[in-house]
Amino acid sequence: MTGSDPTSRRRVLTTLGTGIAAAAAGCLGSQDGLGGQPTYEDGTVSGINESNASNRSASEMTTASSLAQQEPSSSVTPLDPISLRSHEFVVESGYLGSTIQGTVENTGSDRIQTVEVRTRVYDDAGNMLGRYLASTGDLNGGSTWEFQVIVLEAPSDVASYDITVLGTPS
Repeated sequence: MTGSDPTSRRRVLTTLGTGIAAAAAGCLGSQDGLGGQPTYEDGTVSGINESNASNRSASEMTTASSLAQQEPSSSVTPLDPISLRSHEFVVESGYLGSTIQGTVENTGSDRIQTVEVRTRVYDDAGNMLGRYLASTGDLNGGSTWEFQVIVLEAPSDVASYDITVLGTPS
């Protein structure tokens, strides 16, 4: 490379090095952007009452779709004071259909500004069918919250799920 400007070459190498470092930092960052990866707990689907496990009608599906939460908050992260106390897959009649219900507890003394329960549902082959969540605000220290996550998949399609709870401190 006779006649090349060494300043230009250094500039290119510096830019390249900075770009690679930034890309690596982005790849190593957490899923929630706040430094913590959520830990999911397994859930099973069993004992579905077949008489209650029918698919939603078109109008029930429209209602369920408008109420089902699928967009997670970017401001939540795993927090020690909040924990899942119970959870189960429940089939409700009407528009609710497939749900995951349970209880979250704030074992700390400080209020949690936002609490979010995230679930992922899977079929028999282990393929993820969808992600759903429920959220609430202002969970005081020492209190519990009974959540209900609306799942849009038919009960017969769901073989298992996993679940986690995240929050934003006040």
